[in-house]
Amino acid sequence: MKLALIGFGNAGSKIVDELLYHEHEQDLDYVRAALAINSARTDLAKLDYVPPEQQLLIGQTHERVKGQGVGADPELGAEVTRQDLHEVERALDEIPLYDVDAFLVAAGLGGGTGSGGAPVLASGLRAKFDEPVYGLGVLPSDEEGGRAAFNAARSFQSFVEGADNVLLFDNDAWRGNEDTVGAGYERTNREIATRLGTLFAAGNVGEEVAENAMDASDIRRTLATGGVSTIAYAETGLSPGTVESKGLLSRFKRNGATENVDSAQKVSGLVRQAIQSRLTCPADVSSVERSLIVVAGPSEEFSRKGLERARQWVEQQTDSMDVLAGDSPQPSAEGLSAVVVLSNPTDVERVDQLQGRAVDAKGNMEAQEEAREDAIEDLITDEGGELDPI
Repeated sequence: MKLALIGFGNAGSKIVDELLYHEHEQDLDYVRAALAINSARTDLAKLDYVPPEQQLLIGQTHERVKGQGVGADPELGAEVTRQDLHEVERALDEIPLYDVDAFLVAAGLGGGTGSGGAPVLASGLRAKFDEPVYGLGVLPSDEEGGRAAFNAARSFQSFVEGADNVLLFDNDAWRGNEDTVGAGYERTNREIATRLGTLFAAGNVGEEVAENAMDASDIRRTLATGGVSTIAYAETGLSPGTVESKGLLSRFKRNGATENVDSAQKVSGLVRQAIQSRLTCPADVSSVERSLIVVAGPSEEFSRKGLERARQWVEQQTDSMDVLAGDSPQPSAEGLSAVVVLSNPTDVERVDQLQGRAVDAKGNMEAQEEAREDAIEDLITDEGGELDPI
């Protein structure tokens, strides 16, 4: 699937930066255009792989922003996005739409620019273009505080309404206890890039054509449910035979032989391992509407029987017959990987927790604001009320 990537805000721009790096390092080919949008000039300067000509600073003429960011205020982030939407559209005019299957708008939902602006942009893109618009929304960890939870819960509603589907990534589920803040975000960005790269590189024609073809229409169908999606992933090493010989002769021999039972077990087991390990956002698998399985790596490792077993198992786990499965040949890959998209789960406890915390945070912020106003009034007036202001 060919993507136009748009990173919105600091977190979203860094994710796009990591996606570009991962695509290059893994010799993949799915990014047709990339754009990083932010309201803070200093954050854009930190990007390594998004070229300066593909970076857009918004809010430069806004009296409260002026290139210095929106201060974690999503209302202001949405306002400057609407104000500069014509600048964003002008930058998007450079995207080769004839070679793009979908837009992907990435944003952290706990801050200001991304949480406020990404839903505005997603809605605008859907109104203007025929291609689907997917969101990648990163939920803040509890350590980021009540304000971040409040921002994220509000942004989440707008993002899901504005995009065709929002892929969720939960920082709480992925940051290690030993991680510093910076190291934690770097590691989670790598996890995101690995999963999305494996998924969206599927179906792109390269040196080899997949035996069980997977293409952009399969991904679009799976994500056409609306709502949100979560992604499962697992990887394993290559078999000794594949490591020793990846040449034409070994492929010829394999294609003419009966599938190895071990290969079938390996493929089906890898898909099971993916779903039974951490999802990008924890969810009840049985509440999922549609699923998509992609097995990626050297074609010598593929097994049609294993893929069919995996598909049947996912149908049982999700209680849904709407499960697609296919191969994604990556001859230079050093391992076999499986990615499973679980689309439109309706039981996502993490979202319920986030919304509950946001409601509590709203009540606390309102109470604090009221108490502060009373305290300020006490400060500036005398006890007996006998003094009049000038």
